Amino acid sequence: MQKILVALISLACVGLSLPASAAEGKQPTAQQERMKSCNKEAADKSLKGDERKAFMKSCLSGKTAEAPAAPNAECQAKAAEKKLAGAAKGSFIKKCEADTKAAQ
Repeated sequence: MQKILVALISLACVGLSLPASAAEGKQPTAQQERMKSCNKEAADKSLKGDERKAFMKSCLSGKTAEAPAAPNAECQAKAAEKKLAGAAKGSFIKKCEADTKAAQ
């Protein structure tokens, strides 16, 4: 009885270690490599929130579009002069950038 129990335990240990050793030798797929490089690129550009989402979507789909441009420094300065913060600042900068693009 003890021999059977030892044999079953040994087989269980070997069976549990096989999937772990098989995973070690696998190479990442092309999609996994792309995900890794896109994540690194997004981190390097310090993207967060919706900007990061949009960048990751375009990067993972294979499009080489750049990340959305950083907010216009002039609009940032105007918002600072008006001492805007939070949603008001974001709204002001968005409108300012749209007006700047329209003027060009």
